[in-house]
Amino acid sequence: MLLLTSLDAALDPAVFGGKAAALARAVRAGLPVPPGLALSREGVLALEAGSSEIEAAWTAATGRLGGPCAVRSSAVGEDGATQSFAGVYETRLHVLGEPALRAAVLAVGNPETDVRIGVVVQQMVEPTVAGVLFTRHPVSGVAGFFVEASWGLGEAVVGGLITPDSIELGADGVAVRYDVGFKELEVVAVEGGGTEQREVATARAETPCLDENQLRALARLAGRCTEEYGLALDLEWAFVGPRSYLLQCRPITR
Repeated sequence: MLLLTSLDAALDPAVFGGKAAALARAVRAGLPVPPGLALSREGVLALEAGSSEIEAAWTAATGRLGGPCAVRSSAVGEDGATQSFAGVYETRLHVLGEPALRAAVLAVGNPETDVRIGVVVQQMVEPTVAGVLFTRHPVSGVAGFFVEASWGLGEAVVGGLITPDSIELGADGVAVRYDVGFKELEVVAVEGGGTEQREVATARAETPCLDENQLRALARLAGRCTEEYGLALDLEWAFVGPRSYLLQCRPITR
């Protein structure tokens, strides 16, 4: 019985869930995914029970990650080609220390539910700017790269907390259209763990949050993802300075 593995080995969506499997494939393709681990549903239940079968592997795996972590659900049947459950299940960000990490895994994995929910644990990325990218327009279906971006963590965008920058991006990374949103809040990590919403000064709120180099990097990332997955995709990404990260990759479903 598979309980816990490094993220790159969590390839079976029937065991580790759709999110973990998609990220495992991305890691193996050399895409810039933060390192992590994955627990199956059975792994979550074993961790809750304090089973000796998982404790040693858990201690070793979490010790290798170090620092703050992000904990996300990975349900079986989630993020497939015909259905997606973006935003349905719980996420815990900037989790500090082993006791808090264990509690976060159990909260996200929810041992009480009948849904087969696995869990992805990754090194936390604390971005300067983050957001989403669609490789076709999510409403009209028009092909292209469509970006929404804001300061701080991407939860400001996916949670609808602000009006993000909205960009139509060419395959070469040149903006066909760049509409600057009013990004009056940003979600940021808190020193003691967790996140909070902070106000953004008006001048910065009205400033484009992506520069030309970052736009080109996003186009390259989107191009690599489409080469690997061959689907219309919904990406979550983040920048720490000039360095880009792929946080999630799922098919667009309508």
